[in-house]
Amino acid sequence: MGNRLAASTSPYLLQHADNPVDWWEWGDEALAEARRRDVPVLLSVGYAACHWCHVMAHESFEDPATAALMNERFVCIKVDREERPDVDAVYMEATQAMTGHGGWPMTVFATPEGEPFFCGTYFPPRPMHRMPSFQQVLSSVGQAWETRRAELRSSAASILQQLGERSVVAGGTQPPGEPELAAAVEALAADFDAARGGFGGAPKFPPSMVLEFLLRHSARVGDARALALAEGTLEAMARGGIYDQLAGGFARYSVDAEWVVPHFEKMLYDNALLLRVYLHWWRLTGSPLGRRVAEQTGDFLLAELRTPEGGFASSLDADSEGEEGRFYVWTRDQLSSVLGDDDGDWAADLLGVTPQGTFEHGTSVLQLLEDPADDERWASVRTRLLAARAERVRPGRDDKVVAGWNGLAVAALAEAGILLQRSDFVEAAGAAAELVIGLQSRGGRLLRTSRDGVAGTSAGVLEDYADLAEGLLALLAATGDARWLEAAAELLDTAVELFAADDGGFYDAPPDSGLVRRPRDPLDGPAPSGQFALAGALATYAAVTGRTQAREVAERALGVATLVAGRYPRAGGWGLAVGEALLAGPLEIAVVGEPADPRTVELHRAALAATSPGVAVVRGAPGDDRVPLLQDRPLVDGEPAAYVCEGFACRRPVTSPAELRRLLDELGAHPSAVGEPPSDRVVIE
Repeated sequence: MGNRLAASTSPYLLQHADNPVDWWEWGDEALAEARRRDVPVLLSVGYAACHWCHVMAHESFEDPATAALMNERFVCIKVDREERPDVDAVYMEATQAMTGHGGWPMTVFATPEGEPFFCGTYFPPRPMHRMPSFQQVLSSVGQAWETRRAELRSSAASILQQLGERSVVAGGTQPPGEPELAAAVEALAADFDAARGGFGGAPKFPPSMVLEFLLRHSARVGDARALALAEGTLEAMARGGIYDQLAGGFARYSVDAEWVVPHFEKMLYDNALLLRVYLHWWRLTGSPLGRRVAEQTGDFLLAELRTPEGGFASSLDADSEGEEGRFYVWTRDQLSSVLGDDDGDWAADLLGVTPQGTFEHGTSVLQLLEDPADDERWASVRTRLLAARAERVRPGRDDKVVAGWNGLAVAALAEAGILLQRSDFVEAAGAAAELVIGLQSRGGRLLRTSRDGVAGTSAGVLEDYADLAEGLLALLAATGDARWLEAAAELLDTAVELFAADDGGFYDAPPDSGLVRRPRDPLDGPAPSGQFALAGALATYAAVTGRTQAREVAERALGVATLVAGRYPRAGGWGLAVGEALLAGPLEIAVVGEPADPRTVELHRAALAATSPGVAVVRGAPGDDRVPLLQDRPLVDGEPAAYVCEGFACRRPVTSPAELRRLLDELGAHPSAVGEPPSDRVVIE
């Protein structure tokens, strides 16, 4: 039988369109149907790149007998957590409260009003490991609804009351200052894995936001230990199996503490964030590895995730041909068959391909154990292995375009495009911004997703407005096109209006989301929290426009980062990074000159190469007054010029990159080490 998912713009929901389950999409109609039939809701939440979601789908949702039981007893609703993070957040909070853990697939039973009374994650088709089978769960819940309905409703009401009574730490009025930021470094050093990089034990997720904080802190105060923490992690990840040594791009996480074996799915947000972090590492230290990884990750985004419409797809699956990682792993024999015995043995030793394997079935995940002694040989080996791998069955791609994650990609590519002199990166960033603004904007409000040039129906959440604004401001800095400032201003004004709470914090969902509880989490997850992301975008916007009120809103939103800095800084990395920007700035650099003039180009690149986290850069032609920082900024003796202002005081304009670097050095803005070899390092033992 078919179901109602066939018209969805979510690839995850489309994967279930041919299930014998009579699925509904989340919405008022589905809940109304549950009330009409007087049956509970069965809510199943997952996402396209989720391995165990696929397993449960194959075992249960494709099974006619299980589907018949689901259809008879429940109104079944399928949710893509990436499309509806607000729905996911509400029911994940309930799941964690009831079970002590969470994850996907998430399975929730709720009243027809959407109030949860029984939650779980994966359920097997047969009882195993003290877990009941999914059919047993369906029968038990269905029978309980018939015989103990009042008890279930009372339980649901109690759960919602308890969740409502939980205090959400939204923050106060003070952003993190010197003591809190120093305490965060201390706490991170105590949690650092000196032998293998990263923080804590297995599994290890790329700590993108924490790394950005550490790099900014090092740049601002010259803290060698903060830099060592970041570098130890960045190098370990770049050489490990979590990074695709052939084509670039990072997997979701490492299942071990050594970064060897990843969970192979690749997410847009991870790669956008990591591209920017590796770019900043190179900018700060001149690390060749940082530059290579940043550029290859940008290439990965354009080659693997770019959609025909110009946006960026959400993810690549972990599986191909029904096996996780099959596309990426190798045996020594496979290397030799592609490369010949000599190059095969050389590559196997270089890439950590062992006779017994580091993964499953004797296969190995490719690592880069050391820098190749012969660059030409490595280039040849890499090219041939890529060609051979291209003949394999590729992992599936979730090609929906998420507004916020595209904003992260826009920011990274725009900045990288200027610093790496890759005009294709800047062009791709502009095209993605055009798509999202043009297709996913309705009456001043954002829609979260689109696919194949068709906008979805889900309302944008806070991270969509904040991350997209961040990307547009980075595009403004890269291109000088004032329309990006205008679009960012509209997004930020709308975000503050829609999502602000009374205590200086922000909700994650708009007020008209229709959920049983309005979700709110100010701390980072795998991507920056919406609240911290909004604070960062507002801080940049305030520097570019002079709107002090925007900075004040940003400062209040960072109060929670102040509270977690010394206790759990890994939950507040982006807030701490924004705190570094507030302490270091605003340091405004306005570059004025004809865009095609090489002197303007070099001045502009020198401005963006400044490592101070408080720098805000704009560029424009003479007489362009659409950006406040560019107003009344003429050429100097007919030459392009850079105007540098700090603390409402401006220095004499300069006309050469060397002069600009000297001036920034005087201001403590630590000019970039790009092009210089890395110098003294601290080793954390």
